[in-house]
Amino acid sequence: KNPQQPPPSKKARRDAQPVSAPLELAPAVTSTDQQRMAAHNSKQKIIVLLDQARLETVKNRRGIFELLNCDDHRDICKKKLKRDPKEFRPDICHQELLALIDSPLNKSGSLQVYIKTTKNVLIEVNPAIRIPRTFKRFSGLIVQLLHKMKIKAGNTSTTLMKVIKNPFSQHLPPGTRVYGMSCQGTLYSPNGLANALIPAEPSTDLPPVCFVI
Repeated sequence: KNPQQPPPSKKARRDAQPVSAPLELAPAVTSTDQQRMAAHNSKQKIIVLLDQARLETVKNRRGIFELLNCDDHRDICKKKLKRDPKEFRPDICHQELLALIDSPLNKSGSLQVYIKTTKNVLIEVNPAIRIPRTFKRFSGLIVQLLHKMKIKAGNTSTTLMKVIKNPFSQHLPPGTRVYGMSCQGTLYSPNGLANALIPAEPSTDLPPVCFVI
């Protein structure tokens, strides 16, 4: 029998792997100077509605309200609500808000975010808000919002999040183009969708666009 060979080092394993391109390498985005300048000057407003968000409160055994979620309230979901705990994922909304508020689009002043819960509660999000990085702090913020109807900054009177009246359509500027995202819709890549929505020569008076996610 051949003597047992020692396992290859990490460097050897890395060098032995074939070099290949990523399976889903995003294509390069090409645009002319005229297109970039027009897009910069247009200041087109992008509105995002996070629809069917699972943001609900529940009272725990100590009598304290918490944000209902599948990790901390599995027994309540099964026994009291008779629902699958997997349905209660407020962490999805948390991650969506982090991505949107931290985006360059929001920092440029071109983004407005709304949330609509499964209980038909409509929430307006101030673009200047700093979303808590941890889910625990985010949960406390949402519980306070759903009970007090608004959240203000600690050192100012600026409203960071507030519950507003339905329907959502009354908060859209005139002429807004609305696009809904669905698992049953036509599949687009991000670049393909952008090319389909943005004209080849964007003008400075583009109407607002709303995406319902």
